[in-house]
Amino acid sequence: MRLLLMNGPNLNMLGIREPEMYGRDSLAAIEEDVRAYGRQRGCAVDCFQSNHEGALIDKLHEAHTAYDGVIYNPGAHTHYSYALRDAVASIDAPVVEVHITDVDAREAFRAISVFDGVVLEKISGRGKQGYLDAVDALLEHAGARLEEV
Repeated sequence: MRLLLMNGPNLNMLGIREPEMYGRDSLAAIEEDVRAYGRQRGCAVDCFQSNHEGALIDKLHEAHTAYDGVIYNPGAHTHYSYALRDAVASIDAPVVEVHITDVDAREAFRAISVFDGVVLEKISGRGKQGYLDAVDALLEHAGARLEEV
């Protein structure tokens, strides 16, 4: 099984940006933890981060045939990018939306996710553990799909 870990705008600043809120781990450290966890669970994890909406859309389109699932932290795009929502809706690969903080308990605008209804699951407020939980969710989903066949 091959998974894509995708992170959106400003997540390249993890470990630097508001560490009291987002933690002290860099994005590179989180990516390595997710890759290692994926290996333990029997899957490969590729990582991609961009601050550019078009690059993220292109990567999601690529995921349609290249990946069995996507772990995606859309960052601020969560609240307004209908283009990214449409990209998620257009691919067959299941997508788990991840947020490091509990976005529902923060500013009111953060409680809105344009991805509602097109993602397999939303994991929020579990810090970097949320990314690992997303690996598990995708593996469980793949297992359930195999049982149906």
